[in-house]
Amino acid sequence: MSTTNKYTDVLKKHPFLHTDTQITEKVNKIIADKCNENNTQEVYKTLYSCIDLTTLNSTDTRESVWKFTEKVNTFDDKFPDLQNVAAICVFPNFARTVKEALTVDVKIACVSAGFPASQTFTEVKIAETALAVADGADEIDVVINLGLFLDKEYEEMCEELSELKDVCRGATLKVILETGALKSAENIHNASILSLYSGADFLKTSTGKVYEGATPEAAYVMCQAIKSYYGKTGNKAGFKVSGGVSSVEDAVKYYTIVKETLGEEWLSPTLFRIGTSRLADILLAEMQ
Repeated sequence: MSTTNKYTDVLKKHPFLHTDTQITEKVNKIIADKCNENNTQEVYKTLYSCIDLTTLNSTDTRESVWKFTEKVNTFDDKFPDLQNVAAICVFPNFARTVKEALTVDVKIACVSAGFPASQTFTEVKIAETALAVADGADEIDVVINLGLFLDKEYEEMCEELSELKDVCRGATLKVILETGALKSAENIHNASILSLYSGADFLKTSTGKVYEGATPEAAYVMCQAIKSYYGKTGNKAGFKVSGGVSSVEDAVKYYTIVKETLGEEWLSPTLFRIGTSRLADILLAEMQ
């Protein structure tokens, strides 16, 4: 079997069977029928515990990242009845700063591998990822090479992801699809399957930097891909929604899609994350 056939055969094992219009109809029905029952304080608590609290600004400094981490450190004292956020997400050069400042059991996540464009040499992506892990990153968020995917250069795209998975060692690899650039549901589905085949521990919607962020339709397609891959391989991957999730209503919608598509066992920080810098304070206000 040629390597090209290897990747196309993987896609054949997980066929995409719906039109974009059908996806929209399915998502709208889930939201209309199920969202209200999840609009509760208990769900808000779960949502808070699934947050990857994120600072990815060009103006970030060691001092600002240290202060950002200190807010997480003091959370347990201020809110003893709530579970802290899942992770702090920063640029890779700040992994060591977070590790030195962090005093609570929260993961350190780093964007890496030429984030957000993923347009650099594979060797640079590998080096950046290895340095982030060496400095304390527990999780690595990388973007697929969109150009390779859209050109159907699946072998090169997947081998790069596999190399990044290897250099993560014990760290969790979260693969960002940049769904706003992929546009069609079929593209999102196929990119999901190929990323899972290449070793992704999580699928993530968006960078939130250039293209449109997360949409309920993209989330549904990605969750369906995770479900299909789990059903055929037994590999259980997580789902992370990111890019524009800044209201409780938005968060509840994505919670509902995950619940209805993948099941309640996915509704914990182990398998569900929300990348945001704004939602945490909004959720806390709703829980006061």
